[in-house]
Parts: sequence; C-alpha cells; structure tokens
Amino acid sequence: MNTPALIRKIFEGVATRSQMFRLFDRHNQRPNRWETDAAPLYSGEWFEIDEAHYDYMLDILPPLWMRGPIFALREFLTGSVTSIFFALRIDGKVRFFHGYCDLSNHNSVEEMRAVIFKRETQPVRAMTRDERLEHIWSSTADAYRGYEQFRISAFR
Repeated sequence: MNTPALIRKIFEGVATRSQMFRLFDRHNQRPNRWETDAAPLYSGEWFEIDEAHYDYMLDILPPLWMRGPIFALREFLTGSVTSIFFALRIDGKVRFFHGYCDLSNHNSVEEMRAVIFKRETQPVRAMTRDERLEHIWSSTADAYRGYEQFRISAFR
C-alpha cells in the first residue's frame, strides 16, 4: 500500500534477510521519488525480524542512541525519519522488530513500541484487512506495484 497512515504493520511473519532489506525501502519505485518528502510514507511502518538481523544492524553502524533494548540507526532515511530496532519481551519470549519513527515527534518511539506490544499480545493474531493489504503490497514485485494517485492523475 502507499497510503500514509499511523503506526502500521507492513509484513506478516518474521522477515528473512532479503525481505528485511527490501522492506527497508519498499517505496523506492514510486514515480515522484525525488520530488516529494517521503517521511509520511515511511513513518510508522514496522515489521518483525529475528535476533541475528537485530544484532547485525546494531553492529553495522554505531547507533544514534540506545535505550535498553531499543536503538536508532545513525543514518536517516528521509528528514527526521530513521530506523528504530526493538527487542520486546512478548508472552515470555524476546522478539525483535524494525520500525521507522519520525524523531521530530519525541513520543514516536514509545508510541510505536506500545502499538507493537499491543498488536502482538492480542489473543487473536489474525491480520486486519489493512495489514493483509500492506503485506500483499510489501510482497509484490516492484514491477507490479501501483501508486494509485499517479495512475489516476496520468489519465486526467
């Protein structure tokens, strides 16, 4: 999907290494990539990774900051949006997540942590319709992804 929303899960399951890197920049084929601010597209997106990928990302660059098991990458994706990595204890097991937070909002990291925790501790783990659409869009090859607002405006 390409509709900016609040904090949202974009991939179901634990992402493999190749899926993780693809999800890091899943909007890279948008038609106006260099013309507009991409912060609203990325900010709030999150997905699950495994411990090895969490450790790998921690070792790649010195973190911008670390707060216990949460750290931010030093490299910003766009504007004030950067990668945040979480290690959260859920149902007695430590699980690992990646999300994009807009650090201009001082509460964004804690808000995302709370949303992830709430979502992953629900008794019913079925995906919502919006989550299924995000997962399908994230799993679709770049050549087949569409950006509705650009297709419509191209025909007007």
